[in-house]
Amino acid sequence: MSLKFPVLASKGLTDAIGNTPLIRLHKLSNELGRNIWGKSEFQNPGGSVKDRAALYLVKDAEERGLIDPAKPNPTIVEGSAGNTAIGLAHIARARGYKSIFYMPNTQSITKVNLLKFLGAEVYPVPPCPVSDPLNYNNQARDHAAKLDNAAWTNQFDNQANWKAHYYTTGPEILAQLQEHGLDCDGFTCSTGTGGTFTGIARYLKEKTKGQCKLAPADPPGSVVYSYIKNGTMEREGSSFTEGIGQGRITDNLAPSMKIVDDAIFVPDADSITMVYRLLDEEGLYVGGTSGLNVAAACMMAKNLPKGSNVVTILCDSGHKYADKVFSKKWLQEKNLYEAIPEHLLKYVILK
Repeated sequence: MSLKFPVLASKGLTDAIGNTPLIRLHKLSNELGRNIWGKSEFQNPGGSVKDRAALYLVKDAEERGLIDPAKPNPTIVEGSAGNTAIGLAHIARARGYKSIFYMPNTQSITKVNLLKFLGAEVYPVPPCPVSDPLNYNNQARDHAAKLDNAAWTNQFDNQANWKAHYYTTGPEILAQLQEHGLDCDGFTCSTGTGGTFTGIARYLKEKTKGQCKLAPADPPGSVVYSYIKNGTMEREGSSFTEGIGQGRITDNLAPSMKIVDDAIFVPDADSITMVYRLLDEEGLYVGGTSGLNVAAACMMAKNLPKGSNVVTILCDSGHKYADKVFSKKWLQEKNLYEAIPEHLLKYVILK
């Protein structure tokens, strides 16, 4: 028996960004009596949902004349916890640009090495508040200002970020569901810059005439949940997840705050358990943020009628976090080992 597959062609790396599959998570959906869908963003060429924003940020810099490919050393500079930098580094290489990144030194060494493999300059710096001049994002801004033909892409507050998802991810999700005669009844995902949630949320709210329920998902140590629930900026604890959670409402997140229906708080124990469940039950090898997103989607689904469709984002794969998430020592240090059901402990391969 032979199988024939369509031949897919792309003009280059940037043309391969987007049009990712929408995957029904069968075990969870059957268990809940509602359909949980994951937008498979780890299938972007740079390996994460941030490829979309990275492309729009670079195009924005080019259109505004901040970088000119015809002049010497066009350079992209950004402050990033990892995945936006990786997306930008891929695009920079494809365009022949240089790239420079500042990031918190708490991020996985795998991310740092990948950026270096892509030819980027990387500056890991101690974490500190955005009000501090030494904050990684502020250092990226100041570095870019000292260079000729360089753009600080400003992912947190440059609204080209959320527009990437308004014009691509949101329309894809709705079209993929409608292709099977399905409605989009709910959407949730975590927020870092806020671009992914805002862009998709605004599109779905408009096109479903308000019928799609919207709720950002928040880990410990972030203010988004308390801001939506009671208008305060309460921030307690910290999370093992990387690149999400905020101490402020960014310019990318602000446009969605008036249209959200709720917010969902996801404890780290629920996120890590879901990472292991997705691997065991769905064959999906994803990172902690994807685990948090799916856990939030399940929470949202329980409050919707049976048969409802809830969509979330499978942000990236688990390979960048494997030395932590699948390490017994690390899990015990984070008080997460006990959260993993006994039948899933077989995946803890690093002692």
